[in-house]
Amino acid sequence: MRGKMRGIIAMTSALAPSGIDTTVSPARALVCRACSARYPLAAQHACYECFGPLEVDYDTAALATVTREQIEAGPQNLWRYAALLPAGQDPSGRVTLDPGLTPLVAAPHLATELGITGPLWVKDDSANPTHSFKDRVVSVALTAAQALGFTRFACASTGNLANSVAAHAARAGVPSVVFIPGDLEQGKVVTTAVYGGELVAIDGSYDDVNRLCGELVETDEFEDTAFVNVNVRPYYAEGSKTLGYEVAEQLGWRIPAQVVIPMASGELLTKIDKAFAELVEIGLVEAPADGWKVFGAQSLGCNPIATALHGGTDTITPVKPTGIAKSLNIGDPAAGLYALEAVRRTGGWMDHADDDEIRAAIRLLARTAGVFAETAGGVTVAVLRKLVESGRLDPTAETVVFNTGEGLKTLDAVAGQVGPTHRIKPSLRAARDAGLLG
Repeated sequence: MRGKMRGIIAMTSALAPSGIDTTVSPARALVCRACSARYPLAAQHACYECFGPLEVDYDTAALATVTREQIEAGPQNLWRYAALLPAGQDPSGRVTLDPGLTPLVAAPHLATELGITGPLWVKDDSANPTHSFKDRVVSVALTAAQALGFTRFACASTGNLANSVAAHAARAGVPSVVFIPGDLEQGKVVTTAVYGGELVAIDGSYDDVNRLCGELVETDEFEDTAFVNVNVRPYYAEGSKTLGYEVAEQLGWRIPAQVVIPMASGELLTKIDKAFAELVEIGLVEAPADGWKVFGAQSLGCNPIATALHGGTDTITPVKPTGIAKSLNIGDPAAGLYALEAVRRTGGWMDHADDDEIRAAIRLLARTAGVFAETAGGVTVAVLRKLVESGRLDPTAETVVFNTGEGLKTLDAVAGQVGPTHRIKPSLRAARDAGLLG
């Protein structure tokens, strides 16, 4: 029956060809990550043979024509990598806020605090238009969605994705409907609602929200709606690769020896690893002599992928998320198995951090690097510390850690821990009495 359904879908796609122009796009098909079954470039995220996740497959020869010079001459945003992405080659067809080329911040003071002697960098994606890395995935997903004929944009979100979808839809003049857990941080609620689209709070966890969206996408009422992390998820995931591309370019076209990446679904980790592999395969960079190692970071309140790794198993047991790192609270991670594979293959590791460690790491990163991270960034820096202390991460090797969002979105995490260091009357004498004049 599933094979028959697959044939029907393929036939339907052939009668109504994909709007993705393969004469300019290097993408050629969707391929199942589990069984390698192939499908047309359409709005489909799961394999009809084995229900495995789909990802975009490319013409390697087309990718290999891309040069460093071509990329460097491109726009000052992620679309400089358009020739390596599934959609967006024609600027007039892009649905975008033009994110990307965010700072790669040298962090020597953080390195000293942690006992790291090699170069340490923070890739700070809080500098994107809606202040998280989600602008990358949304730009690519919605550009593909528009090419495929969708007229409304939607998502299930723990917050940052909601901000980005609502903003992109507003810029494009397209209606949006965004679904979020009812207990989301107020900062992320406001920064989504302000764009004027529909915002639906669900009495449940993110996994409940995601489950509902998976049901809605099958209804007639939502047939014109692109859910960026459901029916157009293969294109959405490809946007994450641009983080890996940028790091390599910003380092002078080389791949760092070690990267530490926050994990929710696990997809960001897998796609940064994929980006490095693609750059090596098409000859834009050389792999480090000993390869690169990928490390994953989760919060203690939602750590099913790290728990599986620590237990030496491929069985990822879903959890009910708790804790302050809500942007990472996906209890049933869709790409968890693939994150495990990437970490094991590269010789990396995963660890987790509790709420107190997350808060301390947010303050440490701000104090030593001038980067105010949201809770996911606190998770990553806290895990970086643990990896150094446990000897899992080489303190002499070049390391990049990823901050995926802005601390202003999660002020509650540290609001009770910081404030004025002095309170004085407005006089010179008061300033002197407080020791401010030395």
